[in-house]
Amino acid sequence: MTISAICSRELITVHRDATVLHAAMLMRQYHVGDVVVIEDRKGKSVPVGIVTDRDIVIELVATELDCKVITAGDIMGTHLVVVKEDAGIFKAIQLMSVKGVRRLPVVDSAGGLLGIVTLDDLLLLLAKEFGTISKLIVNEQKNEEKLRP
Repeated sequence: MTISAICSRELITVHRDATVLHAAMLMRQYHVGDVVVIEDRKGKSVPVGIVTDRDIVIELVATELDCKVITAGDIMGTHLVVVKEDAGIFKAIQLMSVKGVRRLPVVDSAGGLLGIVTLDDLLLLLAKEFGTISKLIVNEQKNEEKLRP
């Protein structure tokens, strides 16, 4: 299974010059913990950063900066980690683990933004798969009982 099969394609984006207040209001409105910062390049939205709810607390609230003045570009992480749409699930997990990130924007081969995959998405998928595997054990036991009463 590839990342494109499970990524969320409904993500919230802002440009670098959006105020942090605007980004926070979007997070609240859409009940998300991040916004992807994008640039328009040759008609494509290209991810250049992420602003998380944690970034807002640590960078602005804790330092008493004005969220109406500071922009997403001012506080976004500068080393954005992305994953290609055709990458496998375990490649994304490895990437998150090695880079220490919980969110990966998903991009096409040209770097255009397609969606986002989060640690929560991957945990839910893996939990579902473990549930399926546990049913295998029960079914195997039932099959044995039928064959060898």
